[in-house]
Amino acid sequence: MGFMDKEIAPVDDGALTDAYSHAIAGAVDVVGPAVSRIERVGGRAGHGSGFAISSDGLIVTNNHVVGDSKAVRITTPDEFVTEGRVLGRDVDTDIALIRANSGVGAWARLGDSKRLRRGHIAIAIGNPLGFEWTVTAGIVSALGRTMRAASGRLMDDVIQTDAALNPGNSGGPLVSSSGEVIGVNTAVIQGAQSIAFAVASNTANFVISEILRYGHVRRAFIGIAGDTIELPRRIALAAGTDQTTSVRLRRLEPGGPAERGGLREGDYVLAIDGKPVSGVDDVVRLMDGSRIGQATEFLIFSVAGKIETRTLVPVARS
Repeated sequence: MGFMDKEIAPVDDGALTDAYSHAIAGAVDVVGPAVSRIERVGGRAGHGSGFAISSDGLIVTNNHVVGDSKAVRITTPDEFVTEGRVLGRDVDTDIALIRANSGVGAWARLGDSKRLRRGHIAIAIGNPLGFEWTVTAGIVSALGRTMRAASGRLMDDVIQTDAALNPGNSGGPLVSSSGEVIGVNTAVIQGAQSIAFAVASNTANFVISEILRYGHVRRAFIGIAGDTIELPRRIALAAGTDQTTSVRLRRLEPGGPAERGGLREGDYVLAIDGKPVSGVDDVVRLMDGSRIGQATEFLIFSVAGKIETRTLVPVARS
């Protein structure tokens, strides 16, 4: 029988707890001042949360928070009140963009949601049930989830978290321990415990860019639903890529561009026109309006077990 010639130092639970507390408090100090209460002006009453992404008053929230209102009332944590107009909205991702009538001071930085891993700290800041600027914390429970938007279409690349969310949190930021916004809180499942969802920050960033440039989101449509999954090493080696994740097709719309172009359920999408696809958000980003009517090459690992190229012609999304 072996023996140990020295004692193992016990884990300092107090130090671990203190480090966790400091990480959360630090992130809240950075992002918290950028979070606002958003109320509809005119029409059907409603309120939620939002957060500024620029010093001149660009504010991100949920489409369902603003509804069909053209104007909103914005209240900041220091009780400054101003109004703003809705610049644009995208029902398919439940994202809306507001321009405040005046600067709102603090603003938050959108992070790269592609770098997230299950188990990362997730912090929610918002105004649930009238309790302004409430902070809850949990972890990233899952990535690449899909859920149905109010339009009836599936939202892809949704983050699942166990941070407690309630009505009024909608539109508020989901924050990493480094103080970057990694998602926009959007929904909870009534009756479930510790299951809530946020639109990934990369998807939100794409929508914001489209609204600022065109006033709405232009999209090419190919008729697929997919999941972000780990890419088996043997497939990555066969494709000559260092990707560790990819998109596996779960469903194809009958008669859609993807099916007509030869894609099949179970195929892995590795690249689109030579640009790597490591997650669903890449497909969303690459299928912009510039590809409508244009022949587009998809590099795939097919269900037949081969690296192949398929050419699709996306159509305008109705």
